[in-house]
Amino acid sequence: MVFTKAYELAQRIVAPFLEEGSLAVDATAGNGKDTLFLAQRVGSSGHVYAFDVQPQALEKTEALLAQAGLRQRVTLFEAGHEHLAAYIHRQIKVVMFNLGYLPGGDHAIITRPETTRAALESALELLEKGGIISVVAYTGHPGSLKEKEVLEELCRALDQRAFTVTHHAFINQAGCPPELFTIQKH
Repeated sequence: MVFTKAYELAQRIVAPFLEEGSLAVDATAGNGKDTLFLAQRVGSSGHVYAFDVQPQALEKTEALLAQAGLRQRVTLFEAGHEHLAAYIHRQIKVVMFNLGYLPGGDHAIITRPETTRAALESALELLEKGGIISVVAYTGHPGSLKEKEVLEELCRALDQRAFTVTHHAFINQAGCPPELFTIQKH
């Protein structure tokens, strides 16, 4: 299998963590690809919570889920990922993030370092032992390098006895290729 997209690699990495009945979060629903993937993997007794600040993103995600017959497995929130803890009060097995902007949307609406830090801190608290967080960081837009810096700082500060952090980079891709971070809770 060839991985040319960071979100595909993220899905491949988190897939073994998901099973029938799992609870999962798509912290940045975007065009719905990760939300759909999670809904397929959690089964009929699991559930997915998906967040996005843009109605357009939630509409695309909802249409994708409806087409697949999986709409009932997902709760959509028109809210920023920094508000995870205000909406979710249960332990979560998987949390997926795609930082940046909505492909095909308004490129002025982007994730920001301060909201991403707050979202990750909440996700770490909600993550159950044995769970995993994936963060795809797109680095080609204004403010993205600062956001990646905050992400790296947070990841480096995690206690290695409680978390394992990995960093994957597509080092031979032109331009500003995305980078993938994973955080597994022991």
